[in-house]
Amino acid sequence: MRITNSISAVVMVCSLAGLSGCSSLVDKHIEYETVQPETFPVLRAVGYAPLSAQPGKTAGEKQLMAIKVSKLEAYRELAEQLYGQNLTSTITVKGAIAQNDGLKSQVNGLVRGAKVLKSYAVGDTYATELELDMKRVYDLYITQVKPQKIKKISYSFK
Repeated sequence: MRITNSISAVVMVCSLAGLSGCSSLVDKHIEYETVQPETFPVLRAVGYAPLSAQPGKTAGEKQLMAIKVSKLEAYRELAEQLYGQNLTSTITVKGAIAQNDGLKSQVNGLVRGAKVLKSYAVGDTYATELELDMKRVYDLYITQVKPQKIKKISYSFK
């Protein structure tokens, strides 16, 4: 019995050693390909800012502030389209009657690659139109991170 168990142990150890050595006999080559979406939407947004309500001593200062604010509002609009809005609602009820009703909105996101189409005054309001071509965003993104999928796996024996 002892001889049989010893022989079994030796065969098992040799088998394990042989199997672990096989991995050094096989080369594995993985070929990747870049994945690109089929379509790219173009998003547009308009931001508005009242000229007369802006801080500033002169009409020129107020106009510059309105230009900045309208551009920021347009970017906020793009961020809403890209990421959505986080809404928080509160209501206080006393005696089955609504006492206080509140709604808070928050947008958080990074907009990269937007292009100013137009910036112009309309009466007492300044407007800025932005465009975000998702193809351009993809091209900016792809330079940093290349999303890939496995195209082919091949094995060769040494």
